[in-house]
Amino acid sequence: MKTGIVNVTGYAGVELARILHRHPEADLVSVTGRSAAGQRLGDVFPHLDDVELAIEPEIGASVDVVFSALPQVASAEACVPFVRSGVKVIDISADFRLHDPAVYRDWYGADHPAPDLLEMSVYGLTELDREGVAGAALVANPGCYPTGALLALAPAAKAGLITERVIVDAKSGVSGAGRGLSLTTHFSEVNENVFAYGVDGHRHLPEITQELRRLRPGYEPEVIFIPHLIPMTRGILDSVYADFADGAFASPEQAKAEVQALYRDFYQDDPFVRVVGASPQTKQTWGNNHCLVYPTVDQRTGRLMVFAALDNLVKGAAGQAVQNMNLMFGLPEEAGLEQLALYP
Repeated sequence: MKTGIVNVTGYAGVELARILHRHPEADLVSVTGRSAAGQRLGDVFPHLDDVELAIEPEIGASVDVVFSALPQVASAEACVPFVRSGVKVIDISADFRLHDPAVYRDWYGADHPAPDLLEMSVYGLTELDREGVAGAALVANPGCYPTGALLALAPAAKAGLITERVIVDAKSGVSGAGRGLSLTTHFSEVNENVFAYGVDGHRHLPEITQELRRLRPGYEPEVIFIPHLIPMTRGILDSVYADFADGAFASPEQAKAEVQALYRDFYQDDPFVRVVGASPQTKQTWGNNHCLVYPTVDQRTGRLMVFAALDNLVKGAAGQAVQNMNLMFGLPEEAGLEQLALYP
């Protein structure tokens, strides 16, 4: 299976190259990068020195699947020709996640260059739509924040246990902002500092809402999503809170045991979602494709609390993309993604 990466020089792109290089069925044959075109991949990223590829301005070889790691809007423009020519595409940007062109325009400030493709794109949170991903020609890789939030909420939302009011309090490492230079990700600004951003509405909010609606007909969630930047390189921690529907459980004590059983049953066949017995830590997911989920119930208020941790560059980006590729080509879902987390 021949693979190509558009924009290998970004954090998600280079993580894709690392994973694909060791994938038993994937042959990485072409990589592009605007700023480093003409250079050897190993010269730009010495840890990939044994990948014998030059960075090209365009995909220069015949490929079976293309991964796009460009920013939104630019990514759609790059993906469209491949989709229309019959090449399978996995887009890591946000360009094909929202199915309504008007919603896309509202949140991204531009008209979508191929609104007809929004209807055929499949939202690639593998655990929630394996059948759709397996038959897709175009997969929209989920955002890193929504991946944790949706995996934290899906069992309870699908079972009808929670009301519409949902709070997602999320923290991310600095790599989630990409490699581009920015004052807000400058070391002196980030170090020993934590701050919320996107408080008037973050672009991942409509993505979370859209996919929660799909879990249960008639469910119209009212989501408060607040992301925070914290001084570390990798990691996402989503802390999620929701009220239970009236009569869902007889008592908070009963709710805790039944919720944990529900989550374990829901994810029992998912190799990369681990329902754990204590609040997870981001470092426990560094470098691997796992999402650690801890569901519990606050005994004083009777509210659902779920904590989800993942590596934003793996399960939140490149690893999820490879997981989707595996399904699209009928390969074992775990292929190329068996590595354990780095700890400490």
